Amino acid sequence: MTLGKGILWLVLALPSVPMTIGYAGGSADAESLLHPTGEFAARWMIIAMLISPLRLMFPDTRWLKWMGVHRRAFGVAAFVYALVHLLLYVVDMGSLQLMLDEFFALGIWTGWAAFAIFIPLAITSNEQSLRALGARWKRLHRWVYPAAVLTLVHWMFVHNNFGPALVHFVPLGLLEIYRITRVRREKT
Repeated sequence: MTLGKGILWLVLALPSVPMTIGYAGGSADAESLLHPTGEFAARWMIIAMLISPLRLMFPDTRWLKWMGVHRRAFGVAAFVYALVHLLLYVVDMGSLQLMLDEFFALGIWTGWAAFAIFIPLAITSNEQSLRALGARWKRLHRWVYPAAVLTLVHWMFVHNNFGPALVHFVPLGLLEIYRITRVRREKT
C-alpha cells in the first residue's frame, strides 16, 4: 500500500472515530449512530459515482485523475459504513420480530435491497476480481446506479424528510444526466 493510499484510508475512516469513541464510551447509542453511519455510506458512494461525470467535464484535472485511480476505495468505504449502519440497526431493533414487522415499509426494504446490491460490489472491488471478470466486472458494478436510487428512497422515507437526501443526490443526478447525454452524443 502506498503512502497516498494509506492516507486516503485514514481520511475515509476519520468520520468513524468520534462515532466509535462515543459508542465505546457510552455517550452514543446504536440509534443515535444510525443516521451518521448511513449518511457517510451514502456520501462515499456519491463521491465514487461523481468521479466519472466530473472527469468528462474536466479531463485534465490531476486530482480527478487521482480520484479515478482510487475510486474503489470510496466504494468500499461506502460499503463498510453501510455494514456498520446495518449492524447498528440490528442492535437498535433488538429482535428479529421487530425487524420483520417493519420490513415492508418503503424506507426499510429499500435499505435492505441497496445493501444486498452493495455486497457483490464490495466483494469484487479488487484487482483479482477485475481481472477474473473482465468486461463482466463493469456490468456488475453498474448495479451501483439502482443501489443509489434505493439508497435515496431509503433515506427520504426513513426520515420522512426529503430535503437532506435531495441535497446529497440531486448533484449526482444532474451530473449523471450530463454524463449520459454526453456519451450518447459522442456515439452518434
